[in-house]
Amino acid sequence: MKFGLFYSHACPRPWDDTSDQVKLEQALEQVAFADKLGIDYAWAVEHHFLEEYSHSAAPELFLTAAAMRTKNIRLAHGIVHTIPAINHPVRVAERIATLDLLSKGRVEFGTGEGSSFAELDGFNVNPKQKREMWEEGVRVAVRCLTEKPFTGFKGQFVTVPPRNVVPKPMQQPHPPLWVACSRRDTIHMAAQNGMGALAFAFFDPEEAKHWVDDYYTTLENEGVPIGDAVNANIATVTTYFCHHDEEEAIRRGSEGVNFIGYSLGHYYVYGKHKPNETNVWEEYQKLRGEKGFDPNAVKMAQNNESVLGAKAVEKGSSGLRGAMGTPAQVRDYLRRYEECGVDQVILALTAGKNKHEHIMETLELFAKEVMPEFKEREKEQAAKKAERLAPIIKKVMARKPASDHPPMPKDYEIVATPRAIAEGKGSKEFNKWLDDYAVDVATGKDISEKLAHANTGLDAGSKNKTAKS
Repeated sequence: MKFGLFYSHACPRPWDDTSDQVKLEQALEQVAFADKLGIDYAWAVEHHFLEEYSHSAAPELFLTAAAMRTKNIRLAHGIVHTIPAINHPVRVAERIATLDLLSKGRVEFGTGEGSSFAELDGFNVNPKQKREMWEEGVRVAVRCLTEKPFTGFKGQFVTVPPRNVVPKPMQQPHPPLWVACSRRDTIHMAAQNGMGALAFAFFDPEEAKHWVDDYYTTLENEGVPIGDAVNANIATVTTYFCHHDEEEAIRRGSEGVNFIGYSLGHYYVYGKHKPNETNVWEEYQKLRGEKGFDPNAVKMAQNNESVLGAKAVEKGSSGLRGAMGTPAQVRDYLRRYEECGVDQVILALTAGKNKHEHIMETLELFAKEVMPEFKEREKEQAAKKAERLAPIIKKVMARKPASDHPPMPKDYEIVATPRAIAEGKGSKEFNKWLDDYAVDVATGKDISEKLAHANTGLDAGSKNKTAKS
């Protein structure tokens, strides 16, 4: 089982002019440290307009900066919005390929459709059509990454003529594909498309067992890859904070990780938000204080199991508390995921106002006292999984229809505008002028005067055409 870190760049109020810069710099320092410690993945989300909850609006830039500071850690989009109205699929492919080259083949291509009204409405996306938009965006982006040239696409939400989209990624045929999953049906959908499942929901390992079984059964029986390779993996997010003193681990981590849930609910479930006015952190603190869950009274929750905060500090290991506790408690909790067949656990610890120095300390403790036993088993387990899945993946790839890569239109050419005008008018003189111009450029002649004359002629032609219209 592998391990990753979860970055949403939460930035609770109050803010000053340096708040976002400090948050990003600290995150880059943490990723560089995690790389040295041997942690496998750094996942960065993409969100827009979700003040305080997530200021990760350009993950491709953050991951590129991380690539320049690291050598081995996988740089993972968790996720890219692949709805064309938010990110055009050609631009997605170009950014993914460029980052893959700069990182020497360390990119994970996580995809998603989003669900908050704040984001979807901000880009004029109809929520009822977002699944179809997501699929169209992913299919076009993957084809742009792999086809030489991309042979064009005309769909309901995006139309792109044939083009050779460059650069191409280092990983062939393309970086591993994932899709964000918050419900059982989306994990089922991930398997149907031969994609890795990013389970961005907080649940216990025993709950994950049902998801894992459904995923691999569906993959074998129904999987038809949306890309040109199958990524048969399930990753899940858990809250995490570790310290030799259990109460100190909870004290350091609980307020921040619970803010993930509160701010998420604010935008997705119960909140009313005034842009640049609503103070989500202040509301969170007020409600916690009223219910006895402020940092100084967190033990009170142990006597009140009817509310969310109780599960965050109880002696057991629930999905809401997650991997918060001593190294021994964290190891026990993570073993349960491993036993259920989860391939990767993504640790959410950079949450709320969790302190940078505490994050660095708990990462080091994780690497020293939690991770080693899992690393010892990883190589053998990965080999057994690869052997077990080889015939299944072969079966899944055999289902991929040839129509996923349609042929190039016959004799298709991209014609420069002046040449198109010359050929459209059937002007031999203009065509010869363009041929001579090409020779002059190739041989290094000064063409400035000739170019000015050409522009004047074109402008005049355009004016005459406009006047006639």
